[in-house]
Amino acid sequence: MAAAALLSAAIWNATWTLPGLIGWLFGHAGRALGPTPRRVALPPAAVDASSPAVTAAKVTPAAGEGRPSTLGRYRIDSEIGRGSMGAVYLGHDPQIGRSVAIKTLALSRSFGREQIGEARERFFREAETAGRLHHPDIVTVFDAGETGELAWIAMEHVKGEDLQRHTAAGRLLPVTQVLEITARVAEALSYAHAQGVVHRDIKPANVMVGLDSGLVKVMDFGVARVDDASRTRTGIVLGTPSYMSPEQMAGRRTDGRSDLYSLGVMLFQLLTGQLPHEGGSMAELMRRIVNEPAPALRDLRPDLPQELADVVALALEKRPEVRYADGLQMAQDLRAVAAAMAAPALPSATPNDEFEKTVTFSRDEPRHNSAS
Repeated sequence: MAAAALLSAAIWNATWTLPGLIGWLFGHAGRALGPTPRRVALPPAAVDASSPAVTAAKVTPAAGEGRPSTLGRYRIDSEIGRGSMGAVYLGHDPQIGRSVAIKTLALSRSFGREQIGEARERFFREAETAGRLHHPDIVTVFDAGETGELAWIAMEHVKGEDLQRHTAAGRLLPVTQVLEITARVAEALSYAHAQGVVHRDIKPANVMVGLDSGLVKVMDFGVARVDDASRTRTGIVLGTPSYMSPEQMAGRRTDGRSDLYSLGVMLFQLLTGQLPHEGGSMAELMRRIVNEPAPALRDLRPDLPQELADVVALALEKRPEVRYADGLQMAQDLRAVAAAMAAPALPSATPNDEFEKTVTFSRDEPRHNSAS
């Protein structure tokens, strides 16, 4: 038990390493960075041709509100969210009249003086990583930079709700709707993985939906990093423990199959209202994720088809080499299950003795077996 507790503490502390804190930008924001302005050249498709990649300007606090009035060229209209490391603002781009969500990060509050340089470099490297993803179901990153003491990233402002509220019993979505949403997330992940980007924090809170409009958007690729085979540095990148794959929880090198495991956890929760693994401590949770099989889906929802249970079981397979290798495969299976569930039931066959006689042939007629 002592060893497990120590291992748990080590893993918990490892999540708050430099890569994790920088990645946390996309889900939780902060307020202070170093004073040197910085320009970032995001991939051309990520930035409007009419505007520069980044605009640096002195930050001006809004009167009486404790927030900046501008960040770069963006006017700050209001604060729309706050995490453990800072704020998320609703901003306005005056050049093209577009609303944006601006997330900020305070590196100076999280790192010592000797770590700030590396942290700043990683911050902009993560911005470039997210900025090169252009998929209809992934939130788009437009711009990144430093303004005064703030590092910030401007991204698409999505109007909708995240899936977290639909993970509780009594609030579950219709099964076919869950399957379509999950299939679209799987396709978005397949695209990102093909670009060498692993999300590392797939969970219901990071998927925005518009149930009436059909919107599906995967958010917060800031935890992601380029899947560089030459990278020798290892360790757990910040994520949410209950959704981590066994290999991520164990601190091993991860790839896109880890995201698909996390997606399997999300799917299980959206269908049942509970997580496949829970624990009273990090050590217990880690042990169960790494060693114990997930509950069978139909033990909790016997009304669901076995084919769907098989998809979930394959996504939650402990061994990455057995798990889904590509999100497109998982999406295809989910849509096949949804189509089968939506198909009308065929009428049952009528017993032979209930058919009415229509023609009676003579027994001498060679084209039939008998007549009565």
